[in-house]
Amino acid sequence: MKAAVVDTMGGGFTVQDVDIAEPLGREVLVEVRASGLCHTDLTLAGQATSPYPPPVVLGHEIAGVVTAVGPHATEFTAGDHVVGCLVQWCGTCPACHDDRPYQCRRPETTLRDPKRHGLPRLSRDGRRVTQGMGLGGFAQQALVHENQLTAVPHRLPPAPAALLGCAVLTGAGSVLNAARVREGDTVAVIGTGGVGLNTIGAAGRAGASRIVAVDIQDVRLRRARAFGATDVVNSTTTDAVSVVRDLTGGGVRHAFDIVGTAATADRALRMTAPGGDVYVVGLAGGDTGELSLSLPRLLLQQKRIQGLIMGSATPRRDIAHYAELYLRGLLNLDDLVSRRISLDEIDAGYAALQDPEVARVVVTSF
Repeated sequence: MKAAVVDTMGGGFTVQDVDIAEPLGREVLVEVRASGLCHTDLTLAGQATSPYPPPVVLGHEIAGVVTAVGPHATEFTAGDHVVGCLVQWCGTCPACHDDRPYQCRRPETTLRDPKRHGLPRLSRDGRRVTQGMGLGGFAQQALVHENQLTAVPHRLPPAPAALLGCAVLTGAGSVLNAARVREGDTVAVIGTGGVGLNTIGAAGRAGASRIVAVDIQDVRLRRARAFGATDVVNSTTTDAVSVVRDLTGGGVRHAFDIVGTAATADRALRMTAPGGDVYVVGLAGGDTGELSLSLPRLLLQQKRIQGLIMGSATPRRDIAHYAELYLRGLLNLDDLVSRRISLDEIDAGYAALQDPEVARVVVTSF
């Protein structure tokens, strides 16, 4: 099959012939119909300390059709339409039993052990090719443990479907699962890319009375209004903290840091009212992550700061729910897909994401 391989970190994506194994155990073979470009994959493709050593096939926002299943797979049959998710969960540990698969203690059970099972899932010239996040979606096919897949209706278009497994799950889940935003709450969202737009949209669906979008690009802020932001603030031209506090009469109830730097997390803390919550959703590549906290201020103002992984989601439940919302016209995914590209255009696709006019880029031609 054809796959976009990273042979050297920072060397970009090159389409090559890669061998993919037959499904074993609970593995499912998927014909990939769409694969979204997420900044996480670009970061991993350039990190010398990446947990996925080269040669590696990345790509974790995938939608496709099941073509074969392993002998112990019970959830899917050939012809099913599925969405992949990077959350790797065993289904048997205490976290999984407590409906916290994103905190699974044995995620490695979703992977193939070449020492036990012979060939790895992906190989080239007889040598192992690393499969990023158990998915390896920048390819014509993906061999995935069934726990990382969710069935979706056949009428769901592949390009928007691919975004459900990461951008939508993370943004909407942060609002609905973790913060549990309620009607009348006030919200600030720092960073209005794909994840931020889904955070804004979910806050609107939850009934937030005021949703303030903060970004450094006016183009993105205009798009944020289309997704439900009631107010927008350009942090390069104004003091975003003061503006947010003025707009909301002293600060918001919930602040979401989608960017994930020490500076934006500090800004989020200062935007919240006493008793407010800050959720760190993103993690910008290259940031030291050192955040200084005033303990007396944190105590006296009774604020809370929490890091979130994948919107604290239960993928099977939430992906199916968001798919249904989209089909009912209640979730805007179409406006997230700015460009559709071919497999050999991934480098150009990531370059296009630097354009504030572009929300998300999806590979749809393999």
